[in-house]
Amino acid sequence: MRQITCEEITAAVARLCVRAATVLTPDVAMAIELASESEPSEAGRAALEDMMANFKCAAMEGLPICQDTGIAVVFAEVGQDAHITGGLFEEAVTEGVRKGYAEGYLRMSVLDDPFRRVNTGDTTPPVIHTRIVAGDAVRLTVAPKGFGSENMSAMKTFLPTATREEVMDFIVETAAKAGANPCPPVIVGVGIGGTVERAALLAKWGLVKPIDRRNPDPDYADMERKTLERINMLGIGPQGFGGRHTALAVNITAAPSHIAGFPCVVNMGCHVTRHATAVL
Repeated sequence: MRQITCEEITAAVARLCVRAATVLTPDVAMAIELASESEPSEAGRAALEDMMANFKCAAMEGLPICQDTGIAVVFAEVGQDAHITGGLFEEAVTEGVRKGYAEGYLRMSVLDDPFRRVNTGDTTPPVIHTRIVAGDAVRLTVAPKGFGSENMSAMKTFLPTATREEVMDFIVETAAKAGANPCPPVIVGVGIGGTVERAALLAKWGLVKPIDRRNPDPDYADMERKTLERINMLGIGPQGFGGRHTALAVNITAAPSHIAGFPCVVNMGCHVTRHATAVL
């Protein structure tokens, strides 16, 4: 039994909050750079070049890539042979978010209640998704989620007879309705199957997957490619200025479901879909 202290967890989460907010992942940075080289729209190309200048400056200066530093979504994969000592796991993660957002001078954007709308003042509580996995390590991924893109997400429960084309139509329609609001070029996470909350979680998880890897199932990989092509034919373009690059990737994840159900959730990510990971 390996012991991991709450202090270690808090320190790791704090570091990840700052890193995720200030350093864009290499796969997304490379995709934006490649898009700028092939974007036919002059205005769209200029927008992509501005994005590149912004994320490079943010990394050098240790400044947020985007002013909306989001709500902290934390994916925790906890090895069943790890023993958390010195407190409660979720309290340690929450303290890490509180500490990281303060130390990184990141915007506090969390409210205590959807109706009363009083700012908690420290960007807590975070949204924590915990899985018990094999091993004795703890893998933490912090994914700050801004709401320009989150607000453009959508859910639909299809009939069990739904076809791949109908699901792709829904994904493309969601991107079309979103327009420039989620700060394109976007990353699109899609969850299919399970229950409604399972599909939503799979869609969110799709935003932290590497965008240069396709689904290992060839049928879903084909759906990802075709849906991406269709979204990029919408003409919305970078920041809505028109052009070829409305989306950088579509990541689809499927789960077993009920014979009478077919939930599908589309979670939109902006061009700075941020996340950072550490293993303790």
